[in-house]
Amino acid sequence: MVQRLDSRSLSLFLAVAETLSFRQAAERLHLSQPPLSRAVRELEERLGVRLFERNTKGVTLTAAGEKLLPYARGVAKLLREAEAAVVTQALPPNLRLGLTSAVEPAWFRGLAQRVQAAHPGTVVTTFSDTSPRLVRQIRAGKLDAAFIALPTDADGLHLRELDRLPMVVAIPSAHRLAKRRAVRLADLQGERVFWFERARQPAFYDHCQTVFSRHGFAPPKLREPTDHHVLLSEVANGRGIALLPKSFTALSRAGIVYRRLVEGEELSVGIGLASPSDRADVAHILTAAAGFPQDIG
Repeated sequence: MVQRLDSRSLSLFLAVAETLSFRQAAERLHLSQPPLSRAVRELEERLGVRLFERNTKGVTLTAAGEKLLPYARGVAKLLREAEAAVVTQALPPNLRLGLTSAVEPAWFRGLAQRVQAAHPGTVVTTFSDTSPRLVRQIRAGKLDAAFIALPTDADGLHLRELDRLPMVVAIPSAHRLAKRRAVRLADLQGERVFWFERARQPAFYDHCQTVFSRHGFAPPKLREPTDHHVLLSEVANGRGIALLPKSFTALSRAGIVYRRLVEGEELSVGIGLASPSDRADVAHILTAAAGFPQDIG
């Protein structure tokens, strides 16, 4: 039997219902918009009713959505109360938390403060590095948890996917493609592309190469600077273009425009929370304290 309602679906429905905006709801949930829209459509299909009316003027609740809203709020309240009653394990007093350098730091803005506000006895120290290195630090007992880019080999760790960011194109504002709203990989054939070394993120590198091969995309590659600001400066100066997670669009830079990549969803980078396999509770508490919905993936 197909489960029509579950706490994850209700939390997503509630975010959209309270903001009446898929964009704002996605920001509240720390999700990109496409997976949120898909999840709501799947919920509507399971229930056999439309919960939202979507048109050029915005989003409104249908009669069915209005009926569901107070129940969704009630379930959310019960879940918060139940979690407060049974989750008695506290986070470590000094929480060592890794943050992947694969996405723009704005994605993590306010994270440490939200965790510390929910757990006043905890001091959060963050460390930024590549995802494979963060995984090794967890395995060595030097980190309590880490937000890592996916795919990454995290075998033996507890892993929860939280978000998925499509890739976009960063190109010089004077580039011939800058006037387009969306760009295909085929449009970039022959362009010099800044790209990261496989050692920095082997699993994601291989994932991207598979997508590139599928579309016959084999551009000349330039070594990608590890510093994001240096990379964008190079793009602005016309040395090449860059394919980056959508979170980078928060970085405005004179001489650069970001354009939607048609194959961006195929190349999307996930963000997951990894912790030791015997400390899944750390990931659970962190997810709740940081304000992320449970079990997005």
